[in-house]
Amino acid sequence: MAWVAVGAGQGEHVTDSGMHGSGLLSGRLLVVAFEGWNDAGEAASGAVRTLKEQLDVYPISEIDAERFFDFQFNRPLVSIDDDGEKQLTWPSVTVYGPTAVKVQQDRAAAEAAEAEEGDELDGIGDNSSNIYLLLGTEPSRNWRSFTAELMATIAETGITGIVMLGAMLADVPHTRPISVFVGSENADLRAELGVERSTYEGPVGILSVLGDAAEKAGIPTVSVWASVPHYVHNAPSPKATLAIIDKLEEIIDVVIPRGDLVEESAAWEGGIDALAADDDEMATYISQLEQARDTVDSPEASGEAIAQEFERYLRRNDGKPGKDQGGPAGPAGPAGPSGSSGPSGSDDWRPKE
Repeated sequence: MAWVAVGAGQGEHVTDSGMHGSGLLSGRLLVVAFEGWNDAGEAASGAVRTLKEQLDVYPISEIDAERFFDFQFNRPLVSIDDDGEKQLTWPSVTVYGPTAVKVQQDRAAAEAAEAEEGDELDGIGDNSSNIYLLLGTEPSRNWRSFTAELMATIAETGITGIVMLGAMLADVPHTRPISVFVGSENADLRAELGVERSTYEGPVGILSVLGDAAEKAGIPTVSVWASVPHYVHNAPSPKATLAIIDKLEEIIDVVIPRGDLVEESAAWEGGIDALAADDDEMATYISQLEQARDTVDSPEASGEAIAQEFERYLRRNDGKPGKDQGGPAGPAGPAGPSGSSGPSGSDDWRPKE
């Protein structure tokens, strides 16, 4: 078994959550983010870290890293602690569960009786006692085995729905609200949430593999993807993290304090503005992205107007939007890859050829 139990209560499946309803919004939800390919600007992992800081959770299980990571590709990190000692941190994936569930399970085990009336998991007002988290690095090998064992953990903990977070590089301006796509492969969930199904075709990350396995197991999934400006892909994007949290709050019925994210987002945007002010070519390119975005977002925008704007965009870029770009309306596919290789160094902002 490659997943190791960390805390007591792992694997104790409470069959009645006390909640009624259907699909994703009525039971135990697993919010997932993987660092790496699916995590441009560290936006998705940043959102789950924010949840982890705000929710009362504890580690349920952790991956056996030896089986699923190539340490030449995902290297361990060395750091120095407060006592001056060096520590190695290995890549890992951890599932966290609500402490309220653990407390109830411990009490039930200690008393060897049913929980007292009022202690059942009927959910608190903001649904936080039903939120589980998965955070870690995308595995570099054995994805099928990894997914099968993760699905076993999901079954043991009684997860009834999965929210998968991702972020991708896209042709979007940093000066406009971050575009967030919400989609699902589950027809009932699409109707319930009023969202679409992704039409993306191409290479995928571990999120797509997990989503496929969950849907086949009868567990509905929803994907939330933020579009990160590709010309600032080397730095964390608090504005994209904030956009994911805003959308996540709507879906999972949890009030999530923003902390310093609002101020960090403003500082992030102001820093890029300062760079553009010293580079006319960069400023011109951002202005083109802004015009394209405003055209698409305008109330009077028609399909023909959007198509014409896209054609103008292609002409400005010699008909080559770049293999990882999707034109002014956003990325080619909301479930597409993120964190893909792009320009670096002093040319970070320039369109990819």
